[in-house]
Amino acid sequence: MLTEPTIEKLKTLHLYAMADAWNTQKSDARVLELDFDARFAMLVDAEHLARDNKKIARLLREAKLRLASASVEDIDFAPKREIDKSMMRQLATCTWVREHLNVVITGATGVGKTYVACSLAQKACRLGLRAHYRRVPRLLEELALSHADGT
Repeated sequence: MLTEPTIEKLKTLHLYAMADAWNTQKSDARVLELDFDARFAMLVDAEHLARDNKKIARLLREAKLRLASASVEDIDFAPKREIDKSMMRQLATCTWVREHLNVVITGATGVGKTYVACSLAQKACRLGLRAHYRRVPRLLEELALSHADGT
């Protein structure tokens, strides 16, 4: 069987990850022992995972996070920071994003407001939701501009 035309058709259909996974399968003797359904499921899983990863990367890029590597799992709950653990657990579910609510984080200088904001936005993006990180001065500027032009 000629596989090159099939690979080209997959690429034409923008199924790049599936094409790569198929090439990988052809070179792995253990995978060749699997039945058609199992191998096909692996190809579909590879494409699905690649698309999910691409979507998350796009959402993270569009969020314009100041600290792109921040994550809710790495938040330091030291007593001096006065971060409410139960509130963070609740916010980490991202229900507030689904309900079209905003989160405003306040606190003294150096307590980690930026890190918390970026970690919540990053979590939302990992769940496939859109988020935007804005500092208050920039947000107010954007609101004033949108109000001025009627949007």
